[in-house]
Amino acid sequence: MLTGRKLALTLAFTVLVALTLGVSCKGFFPPNTLNSISIQPPSLNLDVNAMQQFTAYGTYQDGTRSQLTSGVVWSSDSPSVTITAGGIATGVSVTTSSATITGSAQGLSGTATVTVIGDVTSMTVSPSTATVTVGATGVPFTFTGSPGPPTYITSDNGGTVTITATGTGGTSDFTCIVGTDASGNPAEVCSAISGASMGSPYTIQMSYPTPSGGTVTSPIATVTVTGS
Repeated sequence: MLTGRKLALTLAFTVLVALTLGVSCKGFFPPNTLNSISIQPPSLNLDVNAMQQFTAYGTYQDGTRSQLTSGVVWSSDSPSVTITAGGIATGVSVTTSSATITGSAQGLSGTATVTVIGDVTSMTVSPSTATVTVGATGVPFTFTGSPGPPTYITSDNGGTVTITATGTGGTSDFTCIVGTDASGNPAEVCSAISGASMGSPYTIQMSYPTPSGGTVTSPIATVTVTGS
C-alpha cells in the first residue's frame, strides 16, 4: 500500500512522464502548415454595380483543404473592381482588361480574375453609311449601347470592332481607332490609306458581351473609299 509520501512521488513522476511524452509527441507531429491558397470563383464576368462574394481555400501539408474564415487580406489591382475586407467585390466601371483579385494569408496568396461588363442588350451605329477619302481625316462611327452602361461602346471599354473588305484592298489599308464624334462622344474613327479598295465598300461592326454571357452585335455600317 502506498504511503502518502510514496503516492505523492508516484503522482509527480506520472505527471513528469506525461509532460515529457507530450513534448516528444509534438516533435513527432509538426504543425499542419498551410501550403497554398486558391480563390473561388477563379474567374467571372461582373456587371457594373453588381457584387460577388469571393472565398479563400487553403491546402495544407497533409493534403487536406478547407475554407479560410479569418486572417485573409483582400485586394484588387484595378479601380474597375473594389473589394471589401470580407471578400465582397463590386464592379465599378467597364474596362478592356481584367482586374486581378488577390487573397493573402500567412505569407501565401491566391488570385482570381474579374472582367467588368456593362448592361448592354442592344446596340445601334451612326452613321450607317459614309464615304472616306484616302489620306483624309477619318470618319467617326458611334456605337450606342442600351440600356447601358456603357452608353458608348468602343474597343477601349470592351467592344470588339470587325472590319471586312469587300473589294481587293486589305483591312490593313482601312483602320479604326478610338476617338470622338462631333458631339464629343466616344467613337471609332475610321480612315483609309493608299492601297484601300476604291468603290467597293468596307463594312464595320461592333460586338460586346451581354450580362447573360452572350454577345450583342451592332448593325453593319458600310464605308466607301474615294481617292484624294
